[in-house]
Amino acid sequence: MFKNDLLKDKRILVTGGGTGLGKEMASHFAKHGAELYICGRRENVLQDTAKEIIDKYKTNVHYQTLDIRASKDVEDYIESIFDNAPLDGLVNNAAGNFISPTKDLSHKGFDAIANIVFHGTFYITHSVGKRWIEHKHKGSIINILATWVWTGSPYVVPSAMSKSGIHAMTQSLAAEWGKYGIKVNGIAPGPFPTKGAWERLNPGNNNDDGMMSAVPMGRVGEMIELQNLATFLMADGCEYLTGQTIGLDGAQYLTGGGTFSQLDKLSDEDWENMRKLIRNANNKDKADRS
Repeated sequence: MFKNDLLKDKRILVTGGGTGLGKEMASHFAKHGAELYICGRRENVLQDTAKEIIDKYKTNVHYQTLDIRASKDVEDYIESIFDNAPLDGLVNNAAGNFISPTKDLSHKGFDAIANIVFHGTFYITHSVGKRWIEHKHKGSIINILATWVWTGSPYVVPSAMSKSGIHAMTQSLAAEWGKYGIKVNGIAPGPFPTKGAWERLNPGNNNDDGMMSAVPMGRVGEMIELQNLATFLMADGCEYLTGQTIGLDGAQYLTGGGTFSQLDKLSDEDWENMRKLIRNANNKDKADRS
């Protein structure tokens, strides 16, 4: 679909770029000539991803451990990048989520999601955007959202609230920063299975049939479809497209009810079993980071 040098000389930061959707988008940017910056909380994962992309595409990949919830660390990291040269693109991909009946959520559980998705995304966006404005440098921001910014969704209320806030930020900053040549758009993927997310959002694959029955196309998304859209939004040639969140879900959200409505059928015992699977996934992540 694209020329191989479409993103040549562009410097792009992908948060959460070591795994999942972030890794897939970063790889596609590299394939088309971009110099990459990836950050996340697990150094070994970032290092492996950077090496994989460098070996495959022979481009520069810089990685850095970063907890985007820490605003001072975010400022220092972005400053270190701009001390070398300005970024050209930012993908706000880092996120967290898990399914739970809202009545069973703790405040700590809510904060765990909101601090990453809502606060962390703003910290990164603000830090990059103000430097673009200062340097009079045009840029493109892609926020990875979810279709429940339009519909809401049961059982993922912290994420739905936080991503809806970032959807509002997408529209607000597109209007405020357009005069500086800064584009701000969002992508709202439907089900694109990745190992980490699926262990928390579909533990034990309990909801595959229900989820797929709500997708008119009858399938999950393919990574190349997400990669193509992200690369298009990051490339030059369509600067007039800004302030939009684009649904990429096979028309799933148009069927109504929110992504996880089918979970209404689960019993309390089912939920307890799923909580155990989610805890096991979280404990494995902690062990990987130690």
